[in-house]
Amino acid sequence: MSGLGRWSLGIGAGLLVVAVLCSASNLIPAAVITGLTGVVALVMAGYDAVYTWLERADLRRRGARARREGRGHRGP
Repeated sequence: MSGLGRWSLGIGAGLLVVAVLCSASNLIPAAVITGLTGVVALVMAGYDAVYTWLERADLRRRGARARREGRGHRGP
């Protein structure tokens, strides 16, 4: 996960905590706004984590393919 993803995860979690506290204090409009913003930040963090995971998986596949092709090739 990149730095932006980690930052989004921390901000999103903090905003959801604030939303719960606002909801408990009957500040419903503030709870809705902070809750939605927190969910958007968590979605950004999740997207970043999946993107990073897929990128690493692609690099592993390419490396395995290069190793397989390198072993089968006999040079002069």
